[in-house]
Formats: sequence, C-alpha cells, structure tokens
Amino acid sequence: MAGTLTDPRRINWWATALIAVCSITVLVPLYFAVVTALKTPDQLGGTGFELPTGINLQNFVDAWTLTKFPQALLNTAFITVGAVVLTLLTNSLVAYAIARNLHKPFFKGIYFYLLSAVFIPFPIIMLPVVKETALLGLDNPLGLVLLYAVFGLSLNVFIYVAFIKSIPIELEEAAYTDGASTWRVYWQIIFPLLTPMNATVGILTCVWAWNDFILPLVVLSDPGARTLPLVQFVFQGQFNTNYPAAFASYLMAMAPLLIVYVFAQRWVISGVMRGSIK
Repeated sequence: MAGTLTDPRRINWWATALIAVCSITVLVPLYFAVVTALKTPDQLGGTGFELPTGINLQNFVDAWTLTKFPQALLNTAFITVGAVVLTLLTNSLVAYAIARNLHKPFFKGIYFYLLSAVFIPFPIIMLPVVKETALLGLDNPLGLVLLYAVFGLSLNVFIYVAFIKSIPIELEEAAYTDGASTWRVYWQIIFPLLTPMNATVGILTCVWAWNDFILPLVVLSDPGARTLPLVQFVFQGQFNTNYPAAFASYLMAMAPLLIVYVFAQRWVISGVMRGSIK
C-alpha cells in the first residue's frame, strides 16, 4: 500500500520545464529592456542582447525630462487609484445584488446582459464613448476613472458572483435576525469576506488602468493630463526613435506597478486559488 503512494519529493520534470520556458518568455524581454536602457545610441547594433560597454544613466535623465515624468506619474496614479477604489466599491455591490437574487428572471437577465459585454470589442463603441464624454464634460481624468469602473463591470461581476454564491447565506440570515439592515450586512459581513476577490479585481484593474493607452488617448483632451503611456509616445519620431531613452522610460513607468504587485501577489494568488476551489 505504501509503495503505491506518490512520493512528495518526486520532481515533475514536465511541469518544471514548462515553468522554465514561461519564465524565459518573461525574463528575456526584461533583460533586453534593461540592457537597451543602459546603452548609448551607437551601441544598438547587433542582436541587441550584448551588454553595454558602460552604464549610461543619462537615458533615465532624458526620459525624466522629455516625458515630464513627475506630472505624468501623478496623473496615472490618480486615475489608477481612483479606478481601483471605485471599481471595488461599486462592482462588488452590483455583484452582491445579482448573486443573492439570481433566481429571479430580472436579475438573471441583467447578469447575462453584463456577461455579453465581454464579447463587445472596444473599437466598436469607441466613437460614441468619445462623443458622450465630451458632451458630458468627462473628457478628463475623472471621466477615465468612471469609464474604467463601468467597462470592467462585466468581467468583475462574473468573478464576484461566483465567489459570493459560495458564501453561506446563513451568515446574512443570522445578521437579519439581530436587526441588521441590508447595507450593514453587506459592508460588515460580505465585503470583508471578499478580500481575496477584491485583491484579484484590484490588481487586474490596476494593471489595466496603469498600462492602458487607447482609452486615455481618445478621451483626454488636456495635454497636461496625459498618462505615462501617452507621454512615452514622445520618443517616436518621424524618421527615428530614441530607443535607449524610451526603454529607460518604460522601466521607470514599470517600477511602481512592480512594487504594488510584490505587496499584493499573496492576495492575488489566494484569490485565484480560493475562487477556483469554491
């Protein structure tokens, strides 16, 4: 009997090889970005993977100046933080209302209506969105925050509903018996239990809002409100591209997001695992 048990110390070489290949697909582009950011323009020949002959930090200074990095960073941070907070507060609330009333035809129709939005490409609705935001005076960072919360609703509701349905309804019934209102039940019982899903939805929204290019491009009308992906377009010239400064700018823009992920990865992994088990 003991001989038939799987040895926990045995290495799954197929899984290890797959993980190694996936790691290479991430590490190689990162290596290419770092070495390019440290080179001078005359060192860009060859395959591009050669190490720089000297560390050229001037590229980071040029990127900081040309992109007006502090202002662009503040704009991006405001939009990203606002989008994450608004998304967590509103999308989870909508999902809770749907999950607890999914047996009713009206809420079931809303649920499938929101899911259908996942299959609608953004370019199809891009022009109407641009026109409406301009008419409503939302062609600014605040408008972008609202758009991210609305456009993320379909996927986030799908994530939240599956998790909320696994929460025992007896917890809420006990609170109702003690005289708690629906709002109190949600904010004091349900919302704290959504921490793993909130982390998952939050990191997805954060990465989307931080790296998005097309939505800020078509919505923002004030050049002073441009985000990091928009200001990095300054390196694209008509006849040439300043690759060292461009890659230095990419690394500078990537650093804050990596810091956020380092602190949030435990919650993200926990949310994914608990969501799959539930």
